[in-house]
Amino acid sequence: MKLLLLMIAALGLISCSSNPHKAKELDTKIDNAQRVNGTDTMGLKDGNMVVQKKVMMNEELRRIQNSVYESEDKVYGNRKYGSQGLYGALKSCKIKLSSKAYGGDGKLRWTEPIDRVTDKEDQYNIGLDETNKIVGVSEEFLLDRINRFKKYQMILNKREDEYKEKLDICDAGLRAAKGK
Repeated sequence: MKLLLLMIAALGLISCSSNPHKAKELDTKIDNAQRVNGTDTMGLKDGNMVVQKKVMMNEELRRIQNSVYESEDKVYGNRKYGSQGLYGALKSCKIKLSSKAYGGDGKLRWTEPIDRVTDKEDQYNIGLDETNKIVGVSEEFLLDRINRFKKYQMILNKREDEYKEKLDICDAGLRAAKGK
């Protein structure tokens, strides 16, 4: 029985120490430090020559999110700014290609709906804060948010490649139809 309790306690300590959402202390001190650029420093750590990249996580999260939103706008366009993105350019090309001027029947055959990746609207818990103000609060683990946006970026990069290829095929079809 004592052995079982000891094993449970040990597992509890191991699981607590492996929680990726707990902040841990990092040793970022470098001897003989020389700045390489805004985030990289070169120097000695424990006698070893190292290059250390140190980023402020608020800046890193902002960079990742902006990159994802820019990629999504590039792929799907942005209604607010009137851009059509690769999706819109492909749709325009298919409209031209189906027109009678290019040998089509004038009917658009489009089966791909827009499938945006990000969910830009946060879900808030609404209530009173510590100063009795009515507020909305949304919380997410930092690591989960970073991983979610990295996944978004991978999906958008893949879709960008797909739409570029489809647009190239459509443009080639337009050029061939013009030559008839």
